[in-house]
Amino acid sequence: MQGFTKAARQPGRHVLLISLISLSALCVARQSAAQEVETPDADRERGSIAAPSPWLEVITPIQDRIALKLYGFYIGQLDAPSAQVDLPVRATKFLTVTPSYLYYSIPASGLDELANLPGAFADSYDEHQFRIDGTVAFAMHKLGISVRNMYVRRFRPAPADDSHRYRGRIGIAHPVAVKGRIWQPFASYEAYYDWGNGGWNKDRVWTGVTLPVQKHVAFQPSYLWERSDGVKTINYVLFGLIVNTK
Repeated sequence: MQGFTKAARQPGRHVLLISLISLSALCVARQSAAQEVETPDADRERGSIAAPSPWLEVITPIQDRIALKLYGFYIGQLDAPSAQVDLPVRATKFLTVTPSYLYYSIPASGLDELANLPGAFADSYDEHQFRIDGTVAFAMHKLGISVRNMYVRRFRPAPADDSHRYRGRIGIAHPVAVKGRIWQPFASYEAYYDWGNGGWNKDRVWTGVTLPVQKHVAFQPSYLWERSDGVKTINYVLFGLIVNTK
């Protein structure tokens, strides 16, 4: 870790500076967009819900720089399952490029709950997404810093049109030794931008800790706060199991 930190120190500082500037611009743009839109329905307070959500991640290395990641999620309270496939490719020492596919389904009852409009929806909502992202990650004095920029192509059911989405996220993590094991607390902030569908319309704050259980298994309890225009705020209580087959 010390060798990596020393090697990453100079480029890491430049990447961090660029990342912080980008994040500041992101926040300013998000605030400006919110001020310009000012849609009463989108800004109306709709309350919040708690969603206990278990998930599973299975990681299988394919080559030295390529891995396959399979995810399964279930969002409690909304009865919404989802599945995801990632193919992370480590392009350089600091950059990983990941094409991925996501499918999720929300039943009519979950849509009613989100919109706070009982009985308003008769059908479920199913969406497919193709995504590709670039993540720059480096360490500074054991503090792990990552910046991810993601493009999303959303394939939505009629009468909704397919659309494009941008997701920008910055995260930090720091290893902590606890009784001979390494715990990994982390936190991140993410903002969403939908072209032609609300602009900057969603924010996420996520924090938790990754705990080693066995050599190839880790447990990750976490909390994720999600605010979206026009629907209830969601408080995810996440319980994740990460399995690495290597």
